[in-house]
Amino acid sequence: MKTVEESMGLNQASGNQIEARKEHEEMAPLALSPTISRAIRFATKTHEIYQKQRRKGKDIPYITHPLVVGLILARAGASEDVVAAGILHDTIEDSIPEKKVSSAMLSERFGEAVSQLVESVSESDKTLPWEERKREALEHIKSFSHEALLVKSADTLGNVSELIDDFERDGDTAFANFNAPKEKIIENYLNIASAILAQWEENPLRPDLQNIATSLEQIKNAGVE
Repeated sequence: MKTVEESMGLNQASGNQIEARKEHEEMAPLALSPTISRAIRFATKTHEIYQKQRRKGKDIPYITHPLVVGLILARAGASEDVVAAGILHDTIEDSIPEKKVSSAMLSERFGEAVSQLVESVSESDKTLPWEERKREALEHIKSFSHEALLVKSADTLGNVSELIDDFERDGDTAFANFNAPKEKIIENYLNIASAILAQWEENPLRPDLQNIATSLEQIKNAGVE
């Protein structure tokens, strides 16, 4: 049988462990919080369930891209709201008319901060010609908050990394399903990376953006005498 002193010691140790666990939970939020879980479900409905959206020219569910963006942001140490916005970043822009997602809808479900982030990285008018849309989006980067720059960085990294992998496997065929020629696609992504880097020196994704820019330059110059 334990003595009173031993029992007190065990109780104190147990209490210390509970306090330490509480302190840890306050410092480090859950990796898969209710907000992140709801964002994943909402994005999955928007991109997969309602329209079976696919990546350009591939039989790959589009939802893989927002999930990659969320993962990049989580690994970069982004806040819960920023990770959620990354997962939701295409829901306004790419939702179908019958199930149209609005900023008000996102605000109601995920809060104003998440809604504003998603709206800030969304193209305002997809009916415009490709070059005009991209020029407008590039100009808009100059007014981004650091949080919006982080979402845009992760989005760009996800898209360009996939494009580079496709190019290494398929060559110039990787550009066949875009709405612009190879040279303009590369130029647009280089301009985006440059604009983001110019806006925020301490961006935690800066090295990754610099690496993909270097790879794009190599693709651009491949075969050029």
